[in-house]
Amino acid sequence: MTGVPEEVAVPSRRNITLKVIKGAKAGGPTPPRRRLVTRVPAPAEPIERVLERLDREPVEDPTEAGDLTVVGDPAEVEDLPDPHPEPAEPDAAGEPDTAATRGRGRALTALLVVLLAAALAGAGVQGHRWYVDRATDQARRAAVAAARQAAVNFVSVSAASVDRDLSRITAGATGDFKDEFTRGQAQVRAAVVENKVQSQGTVLRAGIVSGDRRRAVVLVAVDATVRNVKAPDGRPSHYRIQLDLVRDRDSGDWLVTKLQFVG
Repeated sequence: MTGVPEEVAVPSRRNITLKVIKGAKAGGPTPPRRRLVTRVPAPAEPIERVLERLDREPVEDPTEAGDLTVVGDPAEVEDLPDPHPEPAEPDAAGEPDTAATRGRGRALTALLVVLLAAALAGAGVQGHRWYVDRATDQARRAAVAAARQAAVNFVSVSAASVDRDLSRITAGATGDFKDEFTRGQAQVRAAVVENKVQSQGTVLRAGIVSGDRRRAVVLVAVDATVRNVKAPDGRPSHYRIQLDLVRDRDSGDWLVTKLQFVG
């Protein structure tokens, strides 16, 4: 091999020949060549078999082998998904915090909010209805109690306490009834004193005809024993009195606006 400054040839199972050319000058005579011959041990098996065996052996890390991807022009390569994404952080329920789980969580939260709002609205309606019914029932009972007391006051008059008795009737009245009774109060007082009237009434029954939290109509059955100059031992009397009442806005008391005997 001429024209090559240095050459090393290693033939298989043969001598290694080392040729070194030194001191060559252009146009000069060819220097003598020194030949070095060394014997090396032969390989255990041909190189072709070694390559075939390596091709047949499995890759040590199958995961890394699966990650290999043959691509062409780098400009044509699209972003490939990460084959080893980091595990998502688990949420409070122990599930991975992924976009899907977050979406389900938001949907569940929205559903719970809607259900809670509906429950609160229903509870509010039921609560308001219960409050109205309860307040109306209490108002009716109070109206009946006021009507019972007004009926007893009206038929319970005595010559010995006439001023106090008439004032009690006036205090429980309002509107037209109070005006009428006040105008005739002097005549009533004179008749009670002159006839030495002593009357005491007792409520037998009382029931509400109609009413709400502001107005009521109540029917009261009253028995009374009336004594006067003509009946010193007393005589029984039975009355059915209908009373119309209104609830005073300031005091909350039920006051009689109309009183009439109905039987």
